[in-house]
Amino acid sequence: MTTPVPSLSRRLFLGGSLSAILLGGLAACSDKKVESSESPTGPSPASNPAFPATVEHKYGTTTIKAAPQRIVVVGFTEQDALLALGVAPIATTTATWAGDDVEYNIYPWAKDKLGDAKPTVLDSTEGLQYDQIKALKPDLIIGTNAGLSKDDYTELSKIAPTIANSGTYDSDWYEPWDTQTEMIGEAVGKVPEAKQLIADLNQRFADAQADHPKFQGVTAAFVQAPYTDGSVIAWPAGLSSDFLTDLGFVIPKSLDKFVDEQVAQAEIPAEDTKVLNDAKVLVWGNEGAEDEADIRADKVLSQLDAMKAGRVVFTGDTVTSAIYFGSILSIPYVLDALIPKLDEVVPA
Repeated sequence: MTTPVPSLSRRLFLGGSLSAILLGGLAACSDKKVESSESPTGPSPASNPAFPATVEHKYGTTTIKAAPQRIVVVGFTEQDALLALGVAPIATTTATWAGDDVEYNIYPWAKDKLGDAKPTVLDSTEGLQYDQIKALKPDLIIGTNAGLSKDDYTELSKIAPTIANSGTYDSDWYEPWDTQTEMIGEAVGKVPEAKQLIADLNQRFADAQADHPKFQGVTAAFVQAPYTDGSVIAWPAGLSSDFLTDLGFVIPKSLDKFVDEQVAQAEIPAEDTKVLNDAKVLVWGNEGAEDEADIRADKVLSQLDAMKAGRVVFTGDTVTSAIYFGSILSIPYVLDALIPKLDEVVPA
């Protein structure tokens, strides 16, 4: 049974749109109290096999002269890659609207990697907290999933060497897990370890496909619990549905006509939900038992082919959050939880 966590799934990663709307236009610099400034005592700081190190990103190239000891994360998921590499940040970042009462902003799938470290949690609800970041005396700032503008990057770089997103994906707010892991590995001098982590997770997907050949070519859709007006969010092929396609499933192309390019998600009105019949399997990103009961009882959704045939998986809040987190640590957590459930509902 998964441990309930705040509804990051609905409030933080709803297509990346909410974060972009609330943070993208804000650059406020307030002086809110920092929760903790203790240096981490868990995983040791990065070792020094390859410094100076250089990392290319959207705004150029950043050079890190020595193994960083005080790393501040200003995005939402970078801490997972650091912890997977055995490096604890001295600060993580969240926002009050994101469900930010997870201790140290470290979610269940990463908690055992934290050790005794107690990172400060920065609140970016009103924008990046430059004064607080500076007070932490970082020697590296990582913002691969922070939606950093050029001005943000320039200001942060005045404090410490800063890594922005790669610029190779169509969103500044979300970096693919493998790209993010590799970039962070470069920054902390752990390139071989990062590449091994990436290879291991890719192998995990390959093994899952080999073990479950019946997944191949089956249409599936990852859908978000409906709004009060009965509309449904579904995810076209891309970051939020990669966990399905990497297992061999196929996302119906019929969803594409409902995609809002600004948020990269399909917003399906109640009267058009029959398009979900193009998916043989539905994976619902729900928040709990009440949410699931509402969906099952809905007079429209309950009549979808997959619902009537029992070809449906409800993820629950923690796994939904892990899907949207899309990190080197959260994805294995998703696979552990969902592969057995998918195996049960996909016909032989």
